[in-house]
Amino acid sequence: MPLRPGYGTLGRPIQLRANFFAVKVAKLPVIYDYDVAIEPKAQARAERKRRIFALLEQHPHFAPFVGHVAHDHSQRLVSSKRLPQPLSITVQHYEEGENGPRPNALTFTVTITLTNELDMAQMNSYVAGDPAAADVNLGPLISALNLVLEQHASRVGVRVSKNKYFFPTSQRIPLGLGTEAWRGFFVSIRPTVKQLMVNVNVCMTAFYTAGNLAERMQEFLRSAGGMPPSFASRLKVVTRHLGYARKRSIFRIMNTTPRATRFDCEEFGGSITVEEYFKRKYNINLRYANNLPLVNVGNAQRPNYLPPEMCQIADGQPYRGKLDGNETSQMIRFAANPPAFNANAIMNEGLPSLALLSGTPGTPLGEFGIQVGQEMTVVPGRVLPAPSISYKTGRPNVKEGSWNILDVKFQSGGNMSNWAVLLVQEGRRNEFRGPDDSQLVDFLKLFSAKCSRSGMTVPTVPPKIFATSHLPRDRSEAMSVIRQTITSNLDRRQKPSFILVLLSGEDNFIYPGIKRLCDVDLGIHTVHMLLHKARGEPRKQDQYFSNVALKVNTKLGGMNHFLDAQAMKWLTDKKTMLVGIDVTHPGPKSQPGTPSIAAVVASVDDNFVQFPASLMLQKPDWNKEAKEVIPGPNLTTMLLERLKVYTRRNNGLPDRVFVYRDGVSEGQYDKVLQFELPQILEAFRKVPSKTTYKPKLTIAICGKRHHVRLYATQEADMTRNGNTLPGTIVDRGITYVYHNDFYLQAHAGLQGTVKSTHYVIIYDENRYAADVLQQGTHTASYLYARATKAVSLVPAAYYADIACERARYYLHNLLNLADSSSIAGRNTAEREAEKERVYQQAVQMWGEGVHKDLKESMFYI
Repeated sequence: MPLRPGYGTLGRPIQLRANFFAVKVAKLPVIYDYDVAIEPKAQARAERKRRIFALLEQHPHFAPFVGHVAHDHSQRLVSSKRLPQPLSITVQHYEEGENGPRPNALTFTVTITLTNELDMAQMNSYVAGDPAAADVNLGPLISALNLVLEQHASRVGVRVSKNKYFFPTSQRIPLGLGTEAWRGFFVSIRPTVKQLMVNVNVCMTAFYTAGNLAERMQEFLRSAGGMPPSFASRLKVVTRHLGYARKRSIFRIMNTTPRATRFDCEEFGGSITVEEYFKRKYNINLRYANNLPLVNVGNAQRPNYLPPEMCQIADGQPYRGKLDGNETSQMIRFAANPPAFNANAIMNEGLPSLALLSGTPGTPLGEFGIQVGQEMTVVPGRVLPAPSISYKTGRPNVKEGSWNILDVKFQSGGNMSNWAVLLVQEGRRNEFRGPDDSQLVDFLKLFSAKCSRSGMTVPTVPPKIFATSHLPRDRSEAMSVIRQTITSNLDRRQKPSFILVLLSGEDNFIYPGIKRLCDVDLGIHTVHMLLHKARGEPRKQDQYFSNVALKVNTKLGGMNHFLDAQAMKWLTDKKTMLVGIDVTHPGPKSQPGTPSIAAVVASVDDNFVQFPASLMLQKPDWNKEAKEVIPGPNLTTMLLERLKVYTRRNNGLPDRVFVYRDGVSEGQYDKVLQFELPQILEAFRKVPSKTTYKPKLTIAICGKRHHVRLYATQEADMTRNGNTLPGTIVDRGITYVYHNDFYLQAHAGLQGTVKSTHYVIIYDENRYAADVLQQGTHTASYLYARATKAVSLVPAAYYADIACERARYYLHNLLNLADSSSIAGRNTAEREAEKERVYQQAVQMWGEGVHKDLKESMFYI
């Protein structure tokens, strides 16, 4: 990775606070690093390992070491002092809540073996900026220090993903059926220039709501017709009917009740129902014996059936499913706190909960000589100037990163020739009565007039209106009606330039279905309007029409606005192609085997407005160590498509290629250089050219999933809601010691605490100066075609993200309608065969991808 070329100087200097705290490690020369092996391995599952470590710490042979060690409850332990070697301790397992081990208790042998002595002098040289230390691998040292910092949190809290901790005392709010949101804290050590820091941030996640499983099933029955199998799969429950608390994991919800389910029981002389068994064995009369299904807490081969009323949903379980729209809205409301609130939460809740306050007892910080500063660090920042925005008739005033376009014309208007309207009828409020409804005619006249005033070419002939019959409730049947309505009305000799789709409400099946139908099968642009928003009072309607017109004009190849020549000079002084790359992966509700989708978008001229896209499928687990990158030759194929389009539009290839790569975590930067850089260079070699084609290449990673938050220290440097101003940039104090990175907030934070984008330059043949790169990325953030504001992510990367999301609609059923229990209980070979079947189904659904008539347009915008 290239070294930092210098620091930026442009913009108005300001002082900011960052959610980082100074860390001092006093005279600790070495951290001793140990491997922990637990035998027998087959019995030492992850959940059980936590209990084994708890029992280990109570063992008299290990108790003397507890104060100066930290561990991950699994396989690694670090110590401030050398432990005796060999060190092997045997513990008998028993559950928390039991008085001691039972006669047949499992016995585990824990062996702790020294693997490394981590030299703190390496860390000191690195943060001091010693050139000889630039390539030192600090990973083991940083992870060891994180173990120490997180030890208290990992004992008393719930760890969710990496470095996030939630505590039983956390604030909680209900989200929906069986779920609630918890507030917790992220914590991670980071080396910065001349200083080791710890980054602490507020975070939110969804948890299962604790309580009786039968009562939760009753709630689902009343509200949703029953508990989805995916909700209960692998859900941990606690039982107490045996006389002690025992934690079990649900394998599956069964289809039969305790009263209807019989099994052979020697103890009671033969066949018996589950209901009878609990009465005779435990003297328990089941309340829901005939109306709630059993749950299997065993597996397919050795089932163990329990009535749900015997199960308590264990507290502190992160929810693994995908939240629905209402739950997501609730979560956003809970998380969208103003900057001052979050800063106070970090100081007054985060530091104490994580035990980072000086003098906190029961933590190993003191033994390791670690002290954490009690004040957020102050860093220098700057506010970069906004570029000048221009339209064909007017130059709007830019204020806090946004502007208004009610009375301006697009710089270049598209042609709305032969457009059509699809009226989707479901009998809801706000719907038009049919194609002849005078209100619909007036509505379309108003929209046409808005497009005309904005500078688009609008035909005098009214659009043709396709109206569905009232759609059936079954969504698959509804899509068949829509397909028939469109195809039966199409003129095959002249397709519409676009179809305006009028929907009476949001629908998670119809909207994706129409997008796939028109993008893939028919090759026709679509723009959707939600009638409950589009039929508002005149001023709101005019604003809504303006926003829709932005999309229509962009899809039809128009240019909405442009920036002043000086702002664009960093791109136009040589022929430059901007490229955005992103990958979207299957989520929790996806069927196993569903592929990831990669997108490459690229500019086609020196206006940097039109970014057509290439899309490809890739196996989600093609490389477990590089799962976020695009495998060969996919990236080469897609970039070649983009270079060929650029050549056709410009009669030549670009001299420079600037790639903004979205969706890559910090630990995968080297994988981009290892797997994607060679593919990019291969595309340069393969593109048709009279001479060897070697453009100057720059690659920047764009990171939004970080935990850096910046807080203004002066009122003059904040917006009305307390956030930092658009254009705020930081490249000192909390950035990398050696490598070229910066945090840029180009946009205005409308709610909650605003988050900047972290740009990291991992490859740079253009050798951009810091100011050119930083100010250039900032001004490019004002080129986003779909809005009248600067955006948080540079448009090339943003477009790649949107293209990925559009492509997810083409595999909608596989990505959203899975039952997580569908492959449960199968052996490895069967699971792999099912994954391959799903992948081949996805390939079939994908077909040839986007229709050839749309491939050179921004169909996805």
